[in-house]
Amino acid sequence: MPYRWSNISLLANLFALFWDNIIEGNIASAVRAYRHQGGGAKIILKKVTDPQRFGVPKLEGRKVITIEEKPSKPQSDYAVIGIYMFDGEVYNIIRTLEPSGRGELEITDVNNAYIARAEMTWEELDGWWTDAGTFESLLHASNLVAQTGANKLEFSSGEVPTNV
Repeated sequence: MPYRWSNISLLANLFALFWDNIIEGNIASAVRAYRHQGGGAKIILKKVTDPQRFGVPKLEGRKVITIEEKPSKPQSDYAVIGIYMFDGEVYNIIRTLEPSGRGELEITDVNNAYIARAEMTWEELDGWWTDAGTFESLLHASNLVAQTGANKLEFSSGEVPTNV
């Protein structure tokens, strides 16, 4: 029997991590904050030098106003890095989505639905982050991990987390 979206409405929270994300630190504090949030969604952001390559949030203080995918004129220096936390309403939101011009359902549309409901929060990632979706970026990520490690529970006193 084929799987039906209607069958998953009983599921609770969803945590999504895109496969090509590699981070120096960890997201433990963001997960704790999300658990205390009581619902809605949370995204992880990182300041980058080339935000036009990513989903970019427009922020007003701690409030996310919108997210635009790969904008030619980014409204901030932050990238949405592909780590998401959603409550069970995500399944109802997914049911309403229409495929994009690429023929895909877009995570940015899910995030903007939560923003429209005023149910989106964000945390900034400590340490470096890189995506490893190309051969070149995978080599870069491998070199970073070899030099500094990854998924650290704590930074040592001499380390200064930076974006690369």
